[in-house]
Amino acid sequence: MSFTLRQLRYFVAVAEQGSVSRAAQALSISQSAVTEAVKELEGDLGVELFERHSRGLTITHKGHQFLRHATKILADVSDARRTFSSDPEVMTGRLQLGVTSLVAGYVLSDLLARYRRAWPQVDVSAIEDSGDYLEHLLVGGELDVAVMVTSNLRDRMALQAEILEVSSYRLWLPLGHRLAGADIIALDDIASEPLIMLTIDEIEENTGTILTALGTRPHIAFRTRSVEAVRSLVATGAGIALLPDLVYRPWSLEGDRIESRDISGALPVVQVGMVWRRGSGLSQTARDFIGIAQSQRIARQRQN
Repeated sequence: MSFTLRQLRYFVAVAEQGSVSRAAQALSISQSAVTEAVKELEGDLGVELFERHSRGLTITHKGHQFLRHATKILADVSDARRTFSSDPEVMTGRLQLGVTSLVAGYVLSDLLARYRRAWPQVDVSAIEDSGDYLEHLLVGGELDVAVMVTSNLRDRMALQAEILEVSSYRLWLPLGHRLAGADIIALDDIASEPLIMLTIDEIEENTGTILTALGTRPHIAFRTRSVEAVRSLVATGAGIALLPDLVYRPWSLEGDRIESRDISGALPVVQVGMVWRRGSGLSQTARDFIGIAQSQRIARQRQN
């Protein structure tokens, strides 16, 4: 038996929600229907997609790999339906995008893939740089749109922003860490832990703000601009990390497991959004790109 789109939707919902009950609630169906669909999918694939335990579900390595395929299949189906829902003229032209380092591989890549499938004739170019420099290019009219961290947007008078995603900070831990089993983790609990610090966008500044609440100087074991380096270092026990959930993945490139836990207290969030020059006459290519991003945000909100 081949898997169905319904099974893929239910599997993705469970993976994103972290439990069958929350997935069922988001989908407005019964828990038994979700459970049955996931079991049928596992039977068809011949692998376990989730580890079952008393506290809920944890996606397996194979499940994480299949999640990428399932998400792409559902996105392709959505794109196909949108393509045939109307009869658009062939769009040509040019689209100049900017992106900050943190979101280049986690937000822009999917948006760009959807845009290219919808309008393959448009010439798209993108530049990755700091938020300050992208703001300069937007104000100067050298970029149409930027996908970037908007929490610290500086020139709000000249620029217009629309939030795509809000991501909370969480604690990254290696498998088997002493804090992994705790129901509540406080900042005091991590005061003596070596910290892996990501130094791109506003992450270092925000992490420093969080750690000032400790009242002691944190032990910074490593500073890096690479999210993958943070993953590998945390997974191998070199330290812990405080990072927005946006960039969390449960496996390092080497295949080692990374745990993610909530921290009690008021923590900052990272806002990611689209930014363009206020009052400018946006090109049709830019408006279409913004429309793709808006539809993806609405679809994500419906899932949640």
